[in-house]
Amino acid sequence: MLIFANDSVKGKKMIYLSKELSFCAAHQLYNPNWSKEKNEEVFEGCAHENWHGHNYDLTVTVKGDPNPETGMVMNFKDLKKIVKKEIIKKVDHKNLNLDVDFMKGKMTTCEVFVKEMWNVLAPKVLEATDGNVQLHCLKLYETKTSFAEYYGE
Repeated sequence: MLIFANDSVKGKKMIYLSKELSFCAAHQLYNPNWSKEKNEEVFEGCAHENWHGHNYDLTVTVKGDPNPETGMVMNFKDLKKIVKKEIIKKVDHKNLNLDVDFMKGKMTTCEVFVKEMWNVLAPKVLEATDGNVQLHCLKLYETKTSFAEYYGE
């Protein structure tokens, strides 16, 4: 998906490029400072002692000016390769609380998860594109109707 916009970065019109990927992961929302009852009241089924899982959908949007030699902001396959290496391979069919280094000691809410993914991906996108393309937005769907968006702000 290409979106044309007048977002002025370095005085250029930006093109937004998005790639969607999916993965499955388990997690538990639980505040150790609270009682079991309070955790269940606040987090409901997400606090279950045997964990639970989601089929997540992640939309990664980058922005930049097309390269005059290729006509691309970034090759879709390169964006997919970065996201798969830095995020998907680390979280797919894993327990977010126990198995994912960048989530250790953090609440595994959709909000915190998407922000931590940003912290991993933003520098990798800049590095892979010699600073010509920036991560613009991450949209993480926990369910078909529940998602969090993060713009690095």
